[in-house]
This record gives sequence, C-alpha cells and structure tokens, in this order.
Amino acid sequence: MKTKKIISALALASACVAGTSTAFAADTKAPGTGPNPFTDCGIGAALFKDTHWAAVSSNIIWDLGTTAVTSATLSPETCSAQNVQAAQFILESYKNLAEDTAKGQGESLAAMMDIYGCQQEQAVSVISAVRADMAEQVGSANYTNQTTVEKASAYYNAVTSAAKVCAA
Repeated sequence: MKTKKIISALALASACVAGTSTAFAADTKAPGTGPNPFTDCGIGAALFKDTHWAAVSSNIIWDLGTTAVTSATLSPETCSAQNVQAAQFILESYKNLAEDTAKGQGESLAAMMDIYGCQQEQAVSVISAVRADMAEQVGSANYTNQTTVEKASAYYNAVTSAAKVCAA
C-alpha cells in the first residue's frame, strides 16, 4: 500500500517537473516564475542539485514532497542552489566560520564569499556587516544556550542579508 502511494506521488512529481510552470510560485511573481518545489527545494535539491530525477525522488520518498512544496510556497528564496550550498557549508563549518568572522579573514570566510559570488571589494563590506551582526548575536545572553544549528541559522541569516550586494 505504501509503495503505491510513493509511486503515485513520484508520477505526480514527474509530471510537475516535465512542465515548465508550477503552481507554487510566490504571490508577487507571475505563475510559473517561481522555483519548482520538487527539483529546486527541499532535501532533494540539497542532495541532488544537478540531478533532477534524484531530487524529485528524494523529496517524495522523504516526506511525499511536503517540505519542498512548503519551502517553494512560503520561502521561495531558500530554494536556490546557492542558498542550499551556503546553508550546508555554514552548518558543516560553523566553528571555523565563527573564528574567521571574529578575525575578519580566513579560509572558511573566503570560501563563504566564493559561494555567494562576492568580489574582493564586495567581500570587505559583507564581512564587516556579518561581523557586526555576529558580534551582537554572540553578545546576547542566550547565545551560549543555543544549539549549533541555531547559531548556524543566525549566521546564515546575517551573511545572506549582507551578501545581497554580491552577484553569484
């Protein structure tokens, strides 16, 4: 019975992928201009950014595509491959990024700027903004009680906001 549901969901997702439009575009955009929830969002997009059939399969198998569709509908900006790559990198190297950010330079910070496509002159202002934001975060009373995921999430928000000046 569960296999039939998965196969049906995969068939539906494949039909959505085959079309060029999607009904899950953000309200501010014309229909069909937003991310495809099955290939551009969710865990599938994070794991298989260049293999659409695998992204679709992963999203459907994981939770029948619910997370991917929710991401595409409520926060389409999180569905880009760049944001997924950045989030993964930040989570995996948060400790090094925090140290590099405090120093204002370092390999992890340089890699982060590369992910966002920041040129040298842009990186200086981005790093400065992220340092200010993170100094505030680290100085807050509840920082030490936060999990690494919570800290990485705050870092992600800071760098994503600051890196809007960069073109990747």
